[in-house]
Amino acid sequence: MTVSLTVNGDVVEVADESASLLAVLRGQLGLTSVKDGCSPQGQCGCCTVLVDGAARVACVTPVRRVRDRSITTVEGLDDETREAWAAAFCAAGASQCGFCTPGIILRLDALLVKGDGASPSRDQVDRALAAHLCRCTGWNTIADAVEARIGAGAEIGAASSRDFDAASERATIEGHAPQRVDLTVPLGQGGFADDGAPAGALVAVPDAAGGWAVGETLAGARLAAGKVQGRRTTVDARPPIEVPAGDWDLVLQTSWVEPAYLETDASWCEPGGEPSTPLANGGAFGAKVSSPVQAAARMLADEHGRAVRVLLSREDVVRLGPKRPPLAAGVRRDGTGVVHVARTAGISDAIRACAPGLEVHEVDLVGPPTDVGVRAAGWAEAAVLTSVLEAQREGAPLGGQALDAGPAIVRAPNGARAEASVRADGTIAVRVACGDPLDEVVLRSYCIGAAHMALSWVTSEAIAVDAEGAVQDLTIRSFGIVRASDMPRVEVTIDADGGGPASAATGSRDPLVPAPPVNGSDAVFAAVAAAVWMHQGCPPVWPTSVPLSRIT
Repeated sequence: MTVSLTVNGDVVEVADESASLLAVLRGQLGLTSVKDGCSPQGQCGCCTVLVDGAARVACVTPVRRVRDRSITTVEGLDDETREAWAAAFCAAGASQCGFCTPGIILRLDALLVKGDGASPSRDQVDRALAAHLCRCTGWNTIADAVEARIGAGAEIGAASSRDFDAASERATIEGHAPQRVDLTVPLGQGGFADDGAPAGALVAVPDAAGGWAVGETLAGARLAAGKVQGRRTTVDARPPIEVPAGDWDLVLQTSWVEPAYLETDASWCEPGGEPSTPLANGGAFGAKVSSPVQAAARMLADEHGRAVRVLLSREDVVRLGPKRPPLAAGVRRDGTGVVHVARTAGISDAIRACAPGLEVHEVDLVGPPTDVGVRAAGWAEAAVLTSVLEAQREGAPLGGQALDAGPAIVRAPNGARAEASVRADGTIAVRVACGDPLDEVVLRSYCIGAAHMALSWVTSEAIAVDAEGAVQDLTIRSFGIVRASDMPRVEVTIDADGGGPASAATGSRDPLVPAPPVNGSDAVFAAVAAAVWMHQGCPPVWPTSVPLSRIT
């Protein structure tokens, strides 16, 4: 049985009426701009396409439902429109890894077409983005890209003249993994792990016994594995560690949170070859470094004598992927105190790097794996505590009301410095110094993304883990990530902090020589977390469950 579709202007016959539109577009037609971030949850928006001009999520659309209809992917936009969107996203820093952006571009293009090209309001953009998740950019830059798109002719020239090598260098520093910046990235051509797999490769997914189920197609492999669809539980998400006993001026308990990167772990390998990296065009905030997919791809390719794609579903990532170690801390005004933290290699040293006065005790938890490689794990929490103490050391009590304090100031272990504060209107103001900016558009984008992640971490993110240690919240929408409509404006000031190495003779820096570039967005992540927490009056449990919009 075949189904007739018009895809990007061409009439095609595709097999299998039971398949999803996503499976047909990627698997049969090779249109890799259509991304799979949660299939078949229908919650991340990465597989959004246009069906007769209207945006639709492809992973939950059976192909039989769109028989004889017109399907448009990013590849099918006319050249001028596609180039204008790519330039606008590049110019605004609205794309980092570029995994979510093809679907977002299509939805926003439909919004512009509906409005006859008129500039939509921020509320209209936010409503359009409600169907999407972008973990990298913090939403602000996507709204900026819509404004830039209206003047696309100028933006194409501006974007084309940028030094993309310098931009890529800054992106790599911020993402802790090789990352490319150019006009192809917003269109989903960043070189993602699964996009380059050879046609006809076997597909492997985790099975229930800790091994791998292999099939000719992704649907076949998932059927063999007995895949269970993700869900959102009614179990409460609670901090797993109790606060140490003591008389404390400041207390903090953090919860289990999901890194929630969009491109799920993937790798492929030919027999006897080297497997592709799951890091692809982004570092996943450190959470993919220990991914098992590369080793599995090599093993299975050699075992079957064929190329094998190894893929984790969204549910697999949440169940198996590493989390930042939860902790509970009690701290005195003088910076001394006690921290209990999930036992994790390197976590004690990370905490002491920013809070040497804290006594650290690692405790065994029943739960998902933890990893110190997840974004600023340990030292960010320590920096939050110390920056709050420094901002309010001589002031009013440290908890219970919004603190009348200066900005939260964080000095990261790598020497980067960030300041953050929440203004009366809810704007998050950030200042960062991290050496030579290299490309201010990219650096600003990463800082806004870090502010978004910090705001979510403090106010709304948590996943439930049951008494046996199994993660219960397995869907994108259950993670608590702040949506576009709830994200305040973030203003970023970049100190192009001059100063190369200190002179051996004078000990001073030459202000005309740029300092070497270092990661700055991780320092911003910690500073914004501290600023939001202070703005709320330092409630002891994260997430606080109080949106920023309700505080101002």
